[in-house]
Order: sequence, then C-alpha cells, then structure tokens
Amino acid sequence: MYYSNGNYEAFARPRKPAGVEDKTAWFVGAGLASMAGAAFLIRDGQMSGDRITILERLKLPGGALDGIEKPKKGFVIRGGREMENHFECLWDLYRSIPSMEVDGASVLDEFYWLNKDDPNSSLCRATWKQGEDAHTDGQFTLSDAAQKDIVKVFLATREQMEGKRIDEVFGADFFASNFWLYWRTMFAFETWHSALEMKLYLHRFIHHIGGLPDFSALKFTKYNQYESLVLPLYRWLVDQGVTFMFDTEVTDVDFHITGERKQATRIRWVSGGTPGGVGLGENDLLLMTIGSLTENSDDGDHHTPARLDTGPAPAWDLWRRIAAKDPAFGRPDVFGAHIPETKWESATVTTLDRRIPAYIEKICRRDPFSGRVVTGGIVTAKDSAWLLSWTVNRQPHFKQQPRDQLVVWVYSLFVDKPGDYVKKPMQECTGEEITAEWLYHLGVPVEDIPELAAEAATCVPVMMPYVTAFFMPRKAGDRPDVVPEGAVNFAFIGQFAETTRDCIFTTEYSVRTGMEAVYRLLGVDRGVPEVFGSTYDVRALLAATTRLRDGKELTLRGPAKLRKWLGRKLDTNEVGELLKDAGLVGDE
Repeated sequence: MYYSNGNYEAFARPRKPAGVEDKTAWFVGAGLASMAGAAFLIRDGQMSGDRITILERLKLPGGALDGIEKPKKGFVIRGGREMENHFECLWDLYRSIPSMEVDGASVLDEFYWLNKDDPNSSLCRATWKQGEDAHTDGQFTLSDAAQKDIVKVFLATREQMEGKRIDEVFGADFFASNFWLYWRTMFAFETWHSALEMKLYLHRFIHHIGGLPDFSALKFTKYNQYESLVLPLYRWLVDQGVTFMFDTEVTDVDFHITGERKQATRIRWVSGGTPGGVGLGENDLLLMTIGSLTENSDDGDHHTPARLDTGPAPAWDLWRRIAAKDPAFGRPDVFGAHIPETKWESATVTTLDRRIPAYIEKICRRDPFSGRVVTGGIVTAKDSAWLLSWTVNRQPHFKQQPRDQLVVWVYSLFVDKPGDYVKKPMQECTGEEITAEWLYHLGVPVEDIPELAAEAATCVPVMMPYVTAFFMPRKAGDRPDVVPEGAVNFAFIGQFAETTRDCIFTTEYSVRTGMEAVYRLLGVDRGVPEVFGSTYDVRALLAATTRLRDGKELTLRGPAKLRKWLGRKLDTNEVGELLKDAGLVGDE
C-alpha cells in the first residue's frame, strides 16, 4: 500500500488483485469503517459482494452515524457530523455510491450541489445573558502568550506531545480566549484531553482556521447522517450481495501467532442468543472495529433521565480480550477505562408548534423552516454552567418529520454541574428539564419556560459514557496499527486503529482506516489518497497566522534603519508578496 495525491491516481481504476476470487471477508461491526471497507473490497478489490459478511450486535447498520424516530419517544440523533472539502477518502468512497435523492447522481454529487447552492455559515456563534448575542465577532482574542503556546504545540514533535494533557501545554491566557471557546465546543475537547490530538487537529485543519468562528469551513448533509450517508451505502452493499448478520455479538477472535507471523483463525459470536462462529484460513480476511464511542449509550425520554451505564461494554470487552493476546493489538484501557473523563450527554429536542422556533429565529437570524442553512453549526451559551451548545441543521432533518416541527440537537460538556435554570446536573435531568435549561439560554422569559418545556416540545436525552474516549492522552502503541506487523489476514479499523495520516473523530478517519486495511490486505495497486497537505503550504500557514492574530499586522522590531532596510527587502521579493497577501504586513 502507498499514499498518493493528484488526479492521476484519484481517477485510476486498479487491476484485479491476484487470487481475490478465492478470498472471503468478514467485518466486525456495521459502522462506517466496515461498510466503507466492504465497498472498497468490491469497487477496488473487485471481490464479489456475496463473499463479504458484516457482523453487527445491533439491529441496524451505521454505528455512531445514527438518526431514528423511536416509538413513544421521538426523533433521536446522538451527534452530528461536520465535513469539509478535503475529506479525500470519504469523497473517494461516495463518488461511487448512488444518491437516493437525485436520479443519476452519486451521494457526492448530491452533497456537492447542495453545499454549492446553500453554503454554510453561522450568524451567531455564541450567546450569553439568556439569548443575547455574545458578540464574539469572529475574533480569537489570543494574547501574545496564547499565540506562542499554539506555535509551540504546532512545532513540537509527536513524541513531545505523547501522554500529555492539553492543560499541560497551554496557559491561562489560551483558555480565556475565544479560540478555546470555539475549539472545545466544536470538537468536544476538554482540558484533560490529549495534547497530541490537539496538535494533530491543528495540523489537519490549519486551512480552515479562518472559518472556525463562523463555520464557513463546514459542510453538512441534507438530512441526518443516517439517512444521508448510512442508508445509501447500506442499500448499495446489499444490492452487491453483501450479507449483514444483525443481532450478532462477536465475543472473541482466535489467533495463531508464531515469531513474526500473525493469523486470525476463528471468529466467535453469539447470534440471536445462540453461540456460533467460523474458522478462518489465510484467504479469509477479518477487519475488526475496536472500541466504540457510542457503546452503552442510554436514552431517556421527556419524563425520564438518561442513565449512565458503567456496566459491561461488549465492544470494549472484545478489544480487551483481543489485546491480551499480543502487545501489538493495543491498550484499550488507555481509552475505555475513564468514564468520568470521556462522558457527556446530548439531547434531541423536537418543537411541536411555532412558539419556540420564534426564539431560534431571533438568534440565528434565518427562517428555520426555509429548508436552507439555519444556525450553520452549534450556538454556544458561553455563560452556561453546563457549557451548553445547540444546533438546528437544515429542516426537515428527517424525511418523515412533520413540516411544522424542528429537530434541534443540544449537548453539554459539563454534565455533572448544576444548571443555571434547572438547579440539577444535566445527567440527572429529564428531557423536559433539559428543554427548560435550553429555553432559558435561548432567551425565553422565565415565566413562560415551564409551559413551553412541558407542552411545546419533546426531548430525548442520551448519555454516552465513552463519547470522547479517543481523546484521552496516549502514546505510541496504545492504538494498534491498521495492519499490525506480521498480520497476514486481519486488520483493525475505526476510530481506535492507528493510521498516522489523519486525526480521529471524523467520518474521514473511519473511511481511511477501512480503505487502508483493504488496500494492504489485498495489495490493491492504487494509491490511498494522502491527507490534504495544508500544513506544508506556506500560504495556508500565513493565512492562519493572520486569523489567529485577528488581522493584526506584524511589527518589525529593532532600530529604525534596520526596519526600513527590511521593509525595502520585503517590497522586492516573493516573501514580501506572500506576507502582504496574507495581511501580515502592509504596503507601506
């Protein structure tokens, strides 16, 4: 397997790998990584779909990419997915998956046209004082000391950031800035999370720093992630003959490990309550999703709090059993044994009449029923004790959603602190109480909140014990390589497998691990798309520097004669032009 960029490789059709017709493929988990891997096996590996089986403990595919209407509860989305134009592997996949919305188009075509016609942006990124615009005004408010902290982390080696927390490498000025407010609420970073992941995110999205305050960097699907991304891919795979075994929990995997050679020899499962399994030979490929950010998620309802489930976690327990068999298979407890540090809660609020939408429209300054961009991303109540954020995507967010209702996603990072209106921690609140707290920060008059929370909305809270497990401080080896050294027929995929080419908590990462696994195991003769190289582009770096300084020009220091000499030099070379184009120096 090798990496590539440019359209020479991107448009190439690989030759059929030798012996592929003699192979089978098994996937653990029916999330995006597995389904993407199956699609690459069929499209690029030219494996027949009827030789591919996907094992899933739940009764439907998609993993963390969910979106469903639950009987007697309402619409539920545990989270949303923010995407950008340089998700190279994701778009490489979806250019081949037919749209369910537009005849003759791919999912990529549909997505591309949608975001061209209705580009994303936010008109109010943060509020305070019960729904008043906080007037962050697109400013990062980074002091010189905070800017130096960012540069220091950006220039550090990976090894220097390993095992460190964010609050060990950034100072008080940084945490007081708008930049940190934008960053932590957009990506769900906490101060105790991994400094290495923070660094990787800075590198990965340096070209989008300017779009961070108003979300103009982001792109969204037309509907929820299940209907827009999962369902088209699932139906295409079924049409290709892929077998999905739902209600099937994989409990263990056997390996034969000798010297430098490692082979998976058996999958063990319980399907519909009956133990079973299958033996694996060298030609039987096994691609395993390990860990899970949505494992043990628990739904409440409008009158019942969601429960924090700290009991047995099948996905994590499976990884623990596998990891015990070889040091190369990772260290799951680095990520999955810290529920107080990895949990937070989200809630899906559905408005039932026009009373609440009027307050939403006042903040987002757009008609939420227009079918176009509404908030453009999360709106953060910056003075919320819960650090509550909420978003309204294009409506309807579900195809079956009544046209006079809105689906709103709400989440909080501090779920164990008492609220500002509801004097209880979010994790103890019913959906009605969470709605009341949100309405308070939306600017609803206090005397109207009880009636609106009880009658004008329904809310489904979801507690997720492991939702940011992958952000825990880590070191090399804590996550297993996609294809460990010596592995002949198996790979690890998903958010807890290691590819050094990207950063986690993105749809792109899941798809990339599936693609790398297939290309390595089959020897597909086509390059895996390289991560967009903005971190090596001096123009992107200078543009980001300008934005991080809130447009403030650089000041040349030293004696006046030296400053004049340097200024003349900058006027006569490419470096000066680059600095001027970026707004870091003026024309004088």
